[in-house]
Amino acid sequence: MTTDLARAREWLESWTDVSGVEGILVKPLNGRYLPGYRGWTKIRRRDTTEAIVGAITGTLTRPGLLVLGRHDHDGRLRAVGRTVPLRPDAARQVAEHLTAAAPGHPWTGAKFSATWGSRDVLDTTLVHPALVAEISADRAIDRGGVYRHPLWFQRLRLDVTTEDVPPFGSGPVSAAG
Repeated sequence: MTTDLARAREWLESWTDVSGVEGILVKPLNGRYLPGYRGWTKIRRRDTTEAIVGAITGTLTRPGLLVLGRHDHDGRLRAVGRTVPLRPDAARQVAEHLTAAAPGHPWTGAKFSATWGSRDVLDTTLVHPALVAEISADRAIDRGGVYRHPLWFQRLRLDVTTEDVPPFGSGPVSAAG
């Protein structure tokens, strides 16, 4: 426990660099947990990494968000998460490089949850899985490699290939740089 902001920042950078630690909790000194009340704030550690664009919502000319994946050790493209809705400038940048999926896309027939733990399904359009996106992700990962929270699109990584993307099951730390 601390009231020193500099110390809290140091904790966020050093102590959250441990597997399974997502961030730090901020609350009033005398604040106690109250069920159903959101008086505490969790500050999550975010790192950048890469993932493969496998599907989108919206259209090829106006993507809404990205559904991202990574290859598993058998070479199959496995979904790892989705981004928050793209900003207009990011949507234009991504649209310039999207290609419609060919028959035999690895996600043909797949359904993607709208949010973690939800039964609502995204209306997606499959795309050729050759684009690599740099994303910002927090440390909450389930099922060996699926992000619990939406990812933030940072930029396209036109300088790397899908082989440079960390494998399915890897955490958020960037391998491609």
